[in-house]
Amino acid sequence: MANLEQLFFPLNAGRGWKTVARVLSGFMNATDRLRFFFGPASRLDTSLPVVHKHDEFEQASEEELTQFVVETDTAGHHYAVRREEEKET
Repeated sequence: MANLEQLFFPLNAGRGWKTVARVLSGFMNATDRLRFFFGPASRLDTSLPVVHKHDEFEQASEEELTQFVVETDTAGHHYAVRREEEKET
């Protein structure tokens, strides 16, 4: 019975790690060349603090989250449960 690597990759049989290294090196070279076309990955000044914008969407999300209570079971798993509304009588 033939080795699976030789069966599926007959041209690269016995050179598995070299093939991976060649593909990874090619990918890194391609992304390095694309950097000049698209610009650097991060264009923000890392010395500045992160600014959190409190817009309408975030406020609506926070209001929805107030309807849930986080509970923990005996195994230590956390899950959210909707708060039960108190009925006025």
